[in-house]
Amino acid sequence: MIAAATLAALATVCALGAWRLTAARWTWRAPRAAILLWQSLGVTWGLASTGALLAFALEPFGRGIVHGLAYMGHHWREPHDFLRIAALLGGLALFAVLSAVLVAAGAQTLQARRRHRLLLALIARDEPGVPGVRVVDHPGAAAYCVPGLRSQVVISAGTLSLLSADELTAVLAHEAAHVRERHDLVLLPFAALRWVLPWTRTVHDAHASVALLIEMAADDRARRQCSPKRLATALLRFGTAAAFATPHGALGASTGENVMARVNRLVKPRAELPAHVRFAIVAGSVILTASAPLLWLLPG
Repeated sequence: MIAAATLAALATVCALGAWRLTAARWTWRAPRAAILLWQSLGVTWGLASTGALLAFALEPFGRGIVHGLAYMGHHWREPHDFLRIAALLGGLALFAVLSAVLVAAGAQTLQARRRHRLLLALIARDEPGVPGVRVVDHPGAAAYCVPGLRSQVVISAGTLSLLSADELTAVLAHEAAHVRERHDLVLLPFAALRWVLPWTRTVHDAHASVALLIEMAADDRARRQCSPKRLATALLRFGTAAAFATPHGALGASTGENVMARVNRLVKPRAELPAHVRFAIVAGSVILTASAPLLWLLPG
């Protein structure tokens, strides 16, 4: 019973932590550390929630979760308490749903990217002035990347006429950061969770917070190579131009509802969190992530 109570408490702490983190603004001063913390909260919540049900169901065997599941698999014909059977089925069902939704969301995203790459092969062209970038002949403003093993950065003809050379360099550096750091993989679990729990405000806010943080992380990477004010003006130009929506599975430079927050952060940057604070966040995230699997492995 101790393991079940510990896992239930851990899941509650993760849920409360996520709720508090959605309103936090210190995350803007250390987006990469905050992204890691978000990932830790998500993984730990999933394992702790399912683990609490399984630990309660398997508690009579005194073997923990992993060994208890193996033991029950060999003794399933023996009579068992109805409440614990219900908890076992609930825990396995929750684990299966979370896993299946993640796989389904990943497959859907991969399919959308594959279709979009085929479309780009038909309508996009190379531009000598921006080597390595695909250009779509459309008057609307667009700049996005299609992540993956065969990643592509795409801009529209409207973007070429809208932005100055320095602004375009800043936008392309932003998209290159998305590709290099695989921000699409960071966002995927939160998109999957929003898919399975669309009515939950905390899940919606968590997805929005992580989406904003990966944009800020890409901004930080881009401003190492260019003027942050040029990136800010490019974002403002996108906001006032006739931009079209970023395709499903891609990451755009000006997507999201908090573009002005990014602009203000670029124009009036606050000091980054001290290194020891960022280290503490990263270390705490690693410890938190390891806690649930350890509780799964520990014998009862």
